[in-house]
Amino acid sequence: MKRHWISEKGKKMGEKKGFFKRLVEGLTKTRNNIVSGIDSIFSGFSAIDEDFYEEIEEILIMGDLGINATTAIIEDLKQKVKEQHIKEPSACKQLLIDSIKAQMNVGETAYEFENRQSVVLVIGVNGVGKTTSIGKLAGKLKDQGKKVILAAADTFRAAAGEQLTEWAHRAGVEIISGQEGSDPAAVVYDAIQASKARHADVLLCDTAGRIHNKKNLMAELGKINRVIDREYPEAYRETLVVLDGTTGQNALAQARQFSEIADITGIILTKLDGTAKGGIAVAIHSELGIPVKYIGVGESIDDLQKFDADEFVNALFDVKDSEEEE
Repeated sequence: MKRHWISEKGKKMGEKKGFFKRLVEGLTKTRNNIVSGIDSIFSGFSAIDEDFYEEIEEILIMGDLGINATTAIIEDLKQKVKEQHIKEPSACKQLLIDSIKAQMNVGETAYEFENRQSVVLVIGVNGVGKTTSIGKLAGKLKDQGKKVILAAADTFRAAAGEQLTEWAHRAGVEIISGQEGSDPAAVVYDAIQASKARHADVLLCDTAGRIHNKKNLMAELGKINRVIDREYPEAYRETLVVLDGTTGQNALAQARQFSEIADITGIILTKLDGTAKGGIAVAIHSELGIPVKYIGVGESIDDLQKFDADEFVNALFDVKDSEEEE
């Protein structure tokens, strides 16, 4: 795997453009699923009627946008059509795009943890790219000049600690870990002491995600949270769930289960390159009220980026904005 570290100063539009291009490519299957169908509706209907709306609704649901988001998008579209006295189906496309964007606004304080002394818990089931995402996030924060410490608190899975250590070395950040099978809360305790002693900006904790054993996971996260409350009450708190974008509605189900046992503040959606289920990003936000904060479209460090609703929906519809057109 190539090492890609880009300093914040050296970040040019090139990186942004490169990511947008990869996002456009990654969302090709989703786009084929959704957009080609929508285009045929816009060109195939001569009038805006209930059938027209029903066809759009069906395509959005098939594209994994979910019932909630789709209903809200269609209602919004109907209202705008009425207010603006639109008669031509083709004139609805931009309205539809704007409506989808409006469903996904992340909010101003989404990345507040970057500006504060913070503890970020990252949870997720095996195989979703959790440890890799933490490694990439550590690299990004380090590039912003932050002092980052990693806590390997997923002590249940033997390979998790080794994998995270590899990422820590690559990112040039410190890692605190325990023995395999040791108490995750004890690892977090040690990491908090290290963070305070070294005046770290961000403590990133890799925690287990054994969702099939809800009771144990709940107890484990509860214990970790009590340790943080007691030892580091001044820290800003963030809890991110990593979900595999290729699993579509299963990712939504996982997010729902995690939100029942922890106060989830955001989602990292991985593996969006090559999935036909990219619409799930819209569904998660709409159904659970949890914003997607980062998305991953590949293996390199640059392939994990902050989620940008405009950029995502533009990529979904392959709409060029002025910055990408050069």
